[in-house]
Amino acid sequence: MALLARNRYDVVHAHEEAVFFCRYLKPIFGFRLIYDMHSSLPQQLRNFRFSSSRALTRVFEGLEDRSLRAADAVITICPDLAEYAVRRIPDPKRHFLIENSIFEPVRLRAGAPRRAAGALAPPELPRDRPIVLYAGTFEPYQGLDLLIRAFARVRASRSDALLVLAGGQPAQVDRYRRLAEEEGVGEACVFTGVLEQEAVRQLARRAAVLTSPRTAGLNTPLKIYEQLASGVPLVATRVAAHTQVLNEDVCFLVEPEPGSLAAGILAALRGDERCRRVVAAARALYDAHYSRSAYEAKMRALLQAVS
Repeated sequence: MALLARNRYDVVHAHEEAVFFCRYLKPIFGFRLIYDMHSSLPQQLRNFRFSSSRALTRVFEGLEDRSLRAADAVITICPDLAEYAVRRIPDPKRHFLIENSIFEPVRLRAGAPRRAAGALAPPELPRDRPIVLYAGTFEPYQGLDLLIRAFARVRASRSDALLVLAGGQPAQVDRYRRLAEEEGVGEACVFTGVLEQEAVRQLARRAAVLTSPRTAGLNTPLKIYEQLASGVPLVATRVAAHTQVLNEDVCFLVEPEPGSLAAGILAALRGDERCRRVVAAARALYDAHYSRSAYEAKMRALLQAVS
């Protein structure tokens, strides 16, 4: 409010729940409002079981619906969320699907790259073993239990394979380390903890296979775009969060169960002609629809519409 009082803004770009108060400030200060809707908060309350209170969910549904109606433009980041939002916007022309598909490091005004709190240094890994990499949060819907059980099957055929799991808070890491030991692959699993983005990218460049074993959710994981552009074959589960972007041509798409995931990882580890076709098609898809030039074109269309 202090900034609004001191400056004259043509547009305010409100991310997620910030729109709830920006909506009330809009008529007072006369700016145009962009609602950057990375998720539906009522859906998040239900999906993450934050509360069983139907009254609380209704409050957020009301706030969200009124914000969608008040915004001059609404950004969504995946087709499922786009369909959800368009049903609630008075004029569908106000909607813009703009995927979070660029991944250059975020830089602060002083020029220093943004650093993750508590991030660790990347581990030393053997050069002569194929790395199967998972990088991301360790929440249950990410399917790490599925991945570890699948990797136990992979090891029966590829005893040299190494599973690297980057991310996770200490309690989460302990849980999945115990599962790896129970599955008999504890010595073949490396848990790095939270790493800097560049350290994760170094691991991805070393990897033979990238994985996204998600089992639930509708929003496309933002890491998918970087994985498409990586030049490394991707193995992903056949769930709505993935299939909005991915198909059989650009990744090894598998069922969310250990046998199918293991078969996909083994196929990707072969590094054969199919792998080369998948990697090339993935890069072509990224360049055509999700690259920086594609992203900037979508942003220009949005800003032109609200200016």
